[in-house]
Amino acid sequence: MFSSRQQFGFSGERLAEKFLVERGYTVVARNFRTREGEIDLICRDHGVLVFVEVKTRRSARFGAPEEAVTYKKLQRLRSAGFAFLVEHPCRSFRFDVIAIDASTTPPTIRHIHSV
Repeated sequence: MFSSRQQFGFSGERLAEKFLVERGYTVVARNFRTREGEIDLICRDHGVLVFVEVKTRRSARFGAPEEAVTYKKLQRLRSAGFAFLVEHPCRSFRFDVIAIDASTTPPTIRHIHSV
């Protein structure tokens, strides 16, 4: 059983996935896990492999969603991305963040390329 917090996170990931697919991205994997960390979404964008961290916030009380992507979180994301690349080599890749502010209707989505 998932907590409401986990369900909220999953709903943000599904919203991010829909956002990316509508812009021509193809989803390669979801919730890829390694010892180094987890990648929410792995997509292809015109031949570029994109590792996506999704951050969703209910309010701005604790800052913008993208502010939760700390240096340490980015390091774990990169480590997990490189682990994926060992199994699935690709010359062109990048790391993006999808920040979702769910306090608005509809939610505000910001796509931050190459963090």
